[in-house]
This record gives sequence, C-alpha cells and structure tokens, in this order.
Amino acid sequence: MKPCHVIAVDLGAESGRVMDVRFDGETLAQTEIRRFDNTPVCAQNTLYWDILRLWHEIQTGIAQVPGGASSVGVDTWGVDFGLLDQGGNLLGNPVHYRDTRTDGLMQWVFERVPRSTIFARTGIQFMQLNTLYQMASLVKNHSPLLDLAQTYLSIPDLLTYWLSGEIGCEFTHATTTQMFNPQTGDWDRETMAALGFPTTIFPAMIPPGSQRGSYKGLKVIAPTTHDTASAVVAVPTTTENFAYLSSGTWSLLGLEVSQPIINEAAAAANVTNEGGFANTFRFLKNVQGLWMIQQCRATWAAEGTNYSYDQLTIEAGEAEPFRSLIDPDAAEFLAPGDMPSRIRAFCRQTDQPEPETVGQMTRAIFESLALKYRVTLDKLVELANKSVDRLHIIGGGGRNKLLCQMTADATGREVLVGPYEATALGNAIVQLIALGEIESLAQARAILSRTQQIVHFKPQPTTAWDEALSRFIHL
Repeated sequence: MKPCHVIAVDLGAESGRVMDVRFDGETLAQTEIRRFDNTPVCAQNTLYWDILRLWHEIQTGIAQVPGGASSVGVDTWGVDFGLLDQGGNLLGNPVHYRDTRTDGLMQWVFERVPRSTIFARTGIQFMQLNTLYQMASLVKNHSPLLDLAQTYLSIPDLLTYWLSGEIGCEFTHATTTQMFNPQTGDWDRETMAALGFPTTIFPAMIPPGSQRGSYKGLKVIAPTTHDTASAVVAVPTTTENFAYLSSGTWSLLGLEVSQPIINEAAAAANVTNEGGFANTFRFLKNVQGLWMIQQCRATWAAEGTNYSYDQLTIEAGEAEPFRSLIDPDAAEFLAPGDMPSRIRAFCRQTDQPEPETVGQMTRAIFESLALKYRVTLDKLVELANKSVDRLHIIGGGGRNKLLCQMTADATGREVLVGPYEATALGNAIVQLIALGEIESLAQARAILSRTQQIVHFKPQPTTAWDEALSRFIHL
C-alpha cells in the first residue's frame, strides 16, 4: 500500500510537540517536527495558559511538516477551556487549572448539588481543578464573561476550531469536565442549571475520529482529544488483562472497561470514569505524577543549580531507601512553587526525617509514587473485579528506569514500558482509522505490539516494600 502520513499535535502540561506519523501498512513511524515549552503566564495573580503562543507554535510546526500529509489532529491536557462571543472570538485568556480561583469552590458546589449526586450523574473523580469548579468560580464571582459567552470549547476543541472553523466538543475531553453524564450521553444539564451555568453555550458532542473541516489542504480530524485517551489508544497490548499508567506531569493509572463503574464503592474510592476510543471507558485515578520533580528542578534552577532528569535519577538511586515518604496527592503539592520546602514540611508534620540532599528528595518522590501506584491499582482491580497481570507504562515518564523498576517491585506485577510518545501515536492512530488506513483499535495495538520497542521490568518484591507500604498507608 502507498504510505500515509498524518500530523499529530500533542500538547502536554509541560511541553507541546508537532509529530509527523507515517504508516506503511506494517509499521508506524514518528518524526518530531517541532517541540516547544508550554509555559503558563501569571498576570494580576491569575495563572493563564499562553494560548496564542501555543497556536503560533502549532501553525509553525504544521508548516514544517513535509508535504503530502493527509490530516491533522490536536490533543491536549484535560479540564481547561475557552469561551467565545457571538462573533466566534475568544473571550479572555484560558485560565490554568492550577490557578487559585477554584479554592473552596467544591464546597460551594456541594451546598447546591450534593457530592453523591454529582458522582452518580458523572462518575468522575473529585478534584478542585475540574471544569465544573472552574465554571462555578465564574458564576460565584459574577464574571461578566458569562454574559458575553456564546460558546464553550475545551482547549483542543478551541484549537480545532481555529484550524477548521467548526464548533463542537469531542467526547473524550468532555468526559473529563465532571459535567458529562455517561448514562444520558450528554452534558449534565441538570447539575449545570442548578449551579447557574448558561447551559445553551455547550455545543453538541462529537465522537473521536470525526472530520472537522480542513486547514490548508489538510483534513482536520478530532482524534481522542484528551491526551490520556490518546495515550491509551497506543497501549501495545494483545491481552485484556492489563492496566496502564500514562506517566508524565500527571500519572493516570487505570483499566480499560466497556461500561463506566459508578456505585458507592467507586465514589468512596474517588475514582473516575472517562471516555475512551471505540466505545470504551477509562476507569482510572489521577495521581500527581512527575509534577513534583518538575517543580523541584525549577526551584533548584532558581537557586543556581540546573539538574537534568538523568542526574536526579542517579542521585536518587544512590540515596537511602524508604527514608522519607509523602502522599503525592496531598493538597499542598498541587500549586506551583517551592516544592522542596513543602516536602520537607510534610515530613516534619508526619514525624519523618526531612530530605537533606537532592538524592534523598528525589528518592522520596519516586518511592512515594511507586507506592501510590500500588495502592491505586489494588483498589481499581478490586472495584472492577478484573484480573491484571501486567502494567503498561506509556509516555515520557517511562524513560525513568529507576521509577519503572520501583513500580514493578511495589505492585508485584511485570511492567512493560513504551512507547514514550504514546499520546501523539494514539492521536495519529485515530486519524488513520478515520481515514480507513487502519481497520480497528485491535489491529492498531497488534501492530504496535510487534513493531514497537518495549522494555520489560520484572518485579523483585522484598519485605522492605511491604513495610514501606504499611507506613505509606498510614500517611
């Protein structure tokens, strides 16, 4: 067959990339065309995404792709959005999910719609950064934007609109908002109305793989526009007994299921049911991932020392095991800032020795993440009543061999790592399926399983991990 290539635009919370993905009927090959930082901007104590610079980088990257591409598709992180006026113009800069505007908003929402009702309607994990609470902040603060807004668009929907001129909200991203009802397959307009949201601004839902007009001769296709949904498409598995860990700024650990799991036990565990490709759901938990080490690096750099990730991993490998443990999901670790000081404070408050060296700090983060993965995976397996014999780590975090081995040891399961650019690859696969170049998700995964380089980590459990687990659970 004649080779086909598509353009995958993948925006993560730390960086963005434009990838050229080629399929020759047997293998999928990626070429990075352009990579750029995704740096938020703080103005008047509000943290914004620099959306116009991202748009400029995307346009520049697409222009650098060799000719002959068939289509382009965009995926991004979840929950954030922009509002358009009646002329289709963006109203204000999209606010970053780590901004403080959602502080205290969860309780404000629960006073109007009970927490149990929201979970029963949406099946989504409660996090103050969810779109539901961002929208609630606009209502509570009487934002004039809501009087002017004609259309709500998620970040990838906004960029797709700028590419194609077509408006719509792609399914997988909409499910991350905590404003989507999987039972009805539509926005949770009952909750929206109770909270005073203007329900008419939310566009129709579109399925992943939908064509959305064209951009300079390229078909614009909405892939699985939530980055984790795209990453899960690229899990190179031929078995159903797997779990996945999309490892990056966030760690998204979960199972692929055919129906959302929404019950009291799932609500008590604060897990989430997000939409996936091919009529699947991602039954998962969001865990603060490499965000903490990213913020530690930024703090150390500001103090005059630039550490590479490889340097930090070497330092961690030489540090004393299980000296200090933290809860990666503790509220004090959510916002940007001096992460080393916050970690030391957490250790003081929990009567543990404070990390004194860079290696001790880094090892505390890695070991705590591995233990968090163990606790989270055990709970998901229990709730789904599903057997899991292997864990696929996808995404850039898989390059950290120390953390991968710790994860295998902590969970007691074989860990298979790769592909590292799973999100862009999954984005491209959905485009290729939409174009008729690949028949199905199963065929795509079979291709990946026999052609991608996968690194295996065998578990080497010890009593030290069990003892550390007991300490970790008490935290």
